[in-house]
Amino acid sequence: MRHLRLAFRTLFKTPFVTAVAVLSLALGIGANTAIFSMFDQILMKPLPVPQPTELINLAAPGPKPGSQSCSQAGDCDVVFSYQMFRDLERSQRVLTGLAAHRGFGANLSYKGEPMLGSGMLVSGSYFPTLQLQPTIGRLLTPDDDRNIGSNFVAVLSYNFWRSRFASDPGVLGQPLLINGQTMTIIGVGPRDFEGTTLGSQAKIFVPLTMQGLILNGWTGFDNRQSYWAYLFGRLKPGVSMAQATTALNGLYHPIITDVEAPLQKGMSDKTMAKFRTKEIVVTDGRQGQSSIFKEARTPLLMLLGVTGVVLLIACANIANLLLARGAGRAMEMGVRLALGGTRAQLMIQLLTESVILALMGGIASLIVAKWTLVLIGSLLPPDNGLRFEIQSSVFVFAGVMSVITGLLFGMFPALHSTRSDLITSIRAGAGQILGGHQGAARFRAGLVTAQIALATALLISAGLFMKSLINVSHVDLGVRIDDVVTFGISPSRNGYDSTRSRLLYDRVASTLASTPGVTGVTASLVPLLAGNNWGTDVYVQGFKSGPDIDNNSRFNEVSPGYFQTLGVKILDGREFSDADRLGSLKVAVVNEAFTRKFGLGNNAVGKYMSANGGNKDSLDILIVGLARDAKYSQVKDSVPALFFTPIPQDANIGSLSFYVKTSLPPSSMVHDIPAIMKRLDPGLPVEDLKTMPQQVKENVALDRMISILSAAFGVLATLLAAIGLYGVLAYTVAQRTREIGVRMALGADAAAVRLMVLKQVGTMMLIGGLVGVVAAIGLGRAARSLLFGLQGHDPVVFAASVLVLVFVALGAGYIPARRASRVDPMNALRYE
Repeated sequence: MRHLRLAFRTLFKTPFVTAVAVLSLALGIGANTAIFSMFDQILMKPLPVPQPTELINLAAPGPKPGSQSCSQAGDCDVVFSYQMFRDLERSQRVLTGLAAHRGFGANLSYKGEPMLGSGMLVSGSYFPTLQLQPTIGRLLTPDDDRNIGSNFVAVLSYNFWRSRFASDPGVLGQPLLINGQTMTIIGVGPRDFEGTTLGSQAKIFVPLTMQGLILNGWTGFDNRQSYWAYLFGRLKPGVSMAQATTALNGLYHPIITDVEAPLQKGMSDKTMAKFRTKEIVVTDGRQGQSSIFKEARTPLLMLLGVTGVVLLIACANIANLLLARGAGRAMEMGVRLALGGTRAQLMIQLLTESVILALMGGIASLIVAKWTLVLIGSLLPPDNGLRFEIQSSVFVFAGVMSVITGLLFGMFPALHSTRSDLITSIRAGAGQILGGHQGAARFRAGLVTAQIALATALLISAGLFMKSLINVSHVDLGVRIDDVVTFGISPSRNGYDSTRSRLLYDRVASTLASTPGVTGVTASLVPLLAGNNWGTDVYVQGFKSGPDIDNNSRFNEVSPGYFQTLGVKILDGREFSDADRLGSLKVAVVNEAFTRKFGLGNNAVGKYMSANGGNKDSLDILIVGLARDAKYSQVKDSVPALFFTPIPQDANIGSLSFYVKTSLPPSSMVHDIPAIMKRLDPGLPVEDLKTMPQQVKENVALDRMISILSAAFGVLATLLAAIGLYGVLAYTVAQRTREIGVRMALGADAAAVRLMVLKQVGTMMLIGGLVGVVAAIGLGRAARSLLFGLQGHDPVVFAASVLVLVFVALGAGYIPARRASRVDPMNALRYE
C-alpha cells in the first residue's frame, strides 16, 4: 500500500505528463484490444458446446464430377454427397457421432406475419454429436430424419425465440411456415448457439431429409454425384485425430473404388487415377466450419501485427518519458539509496508506478477499443454474424496487455534510475557543461530512431493499402449502376408454383416500371456483384472438348432489357426481346471472355452451343449477341467466361433479383419498394434491398476495412513517433542548456544552434527511415495477396510516405530547435 500511495502521489504531481502517457497507452492498447476482439471471435473462439476440442471436420478434396454446391460453411473441397454421408455414418466406429448440415435461406411466417431469415438443414445426429440440450422442448434426433420428406418439425434458435417470440414457452407445438411448408415447433436450442457456421446465424433448424421440400422440388438424395453436405464428428475417448483419419479412409476408399468410380463417365485415365486415390482430410473442428476462417486469417494477423507495432511505439514514448522523469528524480533516488534503501525496493516502487500508469491506460483503452469496434462494424456488411462489443475475454486481454506493457516500458528506466553508481554520477556531472547521462541519452535516441523506423514501415504499408483501395474503386465494372436499386424475392419459398411465380414476376416488373421516377426495370437469376458464382459445362460449335479440357462457363439468366438498363454495351448482334419465350428457339448472349476461352473470335453471333446437361451432339442454343465484358461476382476478380439466357425460356425460376433504375435519389426508391411489394403480396419478404453502389461497397468491404484501419494506425504511429521525437529533443535541449549558452557566448548564432538540433533530427530520421523502408518492402511482399493492382511496392507511395515523415519529424524538431536558439547565454551559464 505504501508503494501504491507513493505511486499515485508521484503520478498526479505532473498531471499533464501523466495524461499524455495514459492517452498514448489508451490508443495503443485500445487498438490491440479491438483487433484482438475480432481475432478471438473469428480465429480462436470455440463453439459454445461441451468439450469442443473433441470435434473434427471432414473434407473430401479431389475430383468431383457432377454438381457441386458450396456455401459459407466452406469451399467445394469440403462437401460430400448425401449417400456418402449415410455410408460413413452407418459404418464408422471411431466417432461418437457423425453429423451433416447445410444452410439455406428461409421465408418464414408465424401467425400470418412474414419474416426473412436463415436456417440450417441438419441430420438427426447433429445435436447429439454436439452434446447440446434444449432450453425448452426437445432438439432433433436421428428419428426425425430417417425418412425422406416426412418429418415436418423445426427447432428455433434461442436468440430468435427471445427476439421474435418474447421467450414464450407457448410456441411449442405451434405451426411455423418455412418456405411454404408448415412445420411444427418442437423445441428451442441452447443459449448463444446459432449453428456451426460462423457468419451465418441460423434462426431455425430443420431435418436434413426435408431439403427436397424446403428447396421446392430439389432431388439429389440418391445422386452420388451431387455434392452439397458438410460433415463433422466427435472423437470417441482415446481416439486421436490421426487414428480417426486412418479409420475413416478405410471406409471411404472401398466406396470410392467399388461404388463411385464405375459411375464416372467420360473421365480420362489421369483424372480417374486421382479420383480413386481421394482421401478424407480430418481437421480440428472446435470452431465449426466456415469459409471466414481462411478469408480472415491473413488480414487479421496483419492488423494484429500493425497494432502491436503501434503499441511498441507508445511503449517507447513512455519509456523515454520515464527516463526523463528518472533523471529529474536522480537526487531523490540517490538519497533513498544513501539512507539504506535497497535497489530492489526502489525498482518495485518505480515498476509499481509504471504498471499503474499502464492500468490507467488500459481502462481508458476500453473506450478506444469500443470506438474501433464500432468503426469496424460500419465497414463490414450487415448480418455478418459478428459481435462488435467487448467480451469478457477482451477485458482479460486488455488487463494482461496493460501489465505487460507497464513492465516492458518501465524496466529499463527502473534499472537506469537505481544503478549503483548514481551518487557518483550526480557528483561527476554537477559541473559538466554537457548535461545528462550519455548512456541514457543514447538509449532515448535509439528508442526514437526505432519509433521512426516502425512508423515509416506502417505509414508506407498504409499507403499501399490506400493505393490498393483506390485501384479497387476505379475498377471498370462494365455496368452503370449509380442510380440503380436492387432487391430480391423468392416466391417459391412461399409455396408458389412456377406459373404463379412467372405471373408475379411480370406484375412486379410492370408495377415498378409504372412508378414515378423509374426509368428502367430488369431482373436476373444470379444477383450482380453479390459474391455468387453459378457455373456449368458448355459445348460450343467449333470448340474441341474432351477429358481434362476446361469447358466450364459462368452463366446468368436475365430478363429482356437487362443490358440496356445496366449500361452493358452489345458489341454484336442483339440482346433479348419479348419474343424469346418458352417454346421459342433457345438463345444466348455471350461476353468477350467467353469468345476468347472458346475460340469464337469475332464470329460468336450465329454459332450454336449447349449447356445445363446438354452435350456436344445437341447444340440447341443459338448465340444471338456479344456483350462487352462486365464484372459478374467480385469487383476484384477478372471477368470470367459468361453466357446469358432469357428468364422467360426457363420454366421454373424460384427466385429473382430485380434492378430498378431511377431518376430520383436511389434512397427514396429503397424506401418505396417495400410498400410496393406489400401491395402485391403482403406475405412475401423483400430480400437484400439496397442501392447498387452499396452492393459494390459490401463486395469490397474487406479491402475497405483493411485500408482504412491501416491508414488510421499508420497515422497514429506517425503522431506517436512525432510526440516521442519532440519529447526527446525538448529534454535534450533542457539538459544541454549550459552547453548551448557556452556556444552562443563564444559566437554561435541562432541559426547554428537550430542547425545543431535539427542535425540530430536528421540523423535519427535517416537511420530510422532506411530501416523502415526495408521493413516496409518485407511487409508489402507478405501482404501482396491482399493488395489489388500492386506488387507489394510502389515508388510513389514509398516516396510520399517518407516525405510525410520528414515533414512531421522536422515539425516535431523545429520547436525545440527554436527554443534552443533563444537561450540567453548569461542565464544558461548560471543553469543548474
